[in-house]
Amino acid sequence: MDSNVFKGKWKQIKGETQKQWGKLTNDDMDVIDGEREKLIGKIQERYGYEKDRAEKEYHEWSSSYDSKTTV
Repeated sequence: MDSNVFKGKWKQIKGETQKQWGKLTNDDMDVIDGEREKLIGKIQERYGYEKDRAEKEYHEWSSSYDSKTTV
């Protein structure tokens, strides 16, 4: 998902994001505020992942989310 689209849809996808990565807190979601790089950083932090793994998970989820919401 393009970073501008991600930012624009943040309020809509925030809940789905938290379902995917349950260790992310409401405070984390406020800090992320629709910024893809911050989300990837928080995934790294909460799950202890390397950056590559966090980015891979984000991209897999993002692609899956895009395909579910495309009309």
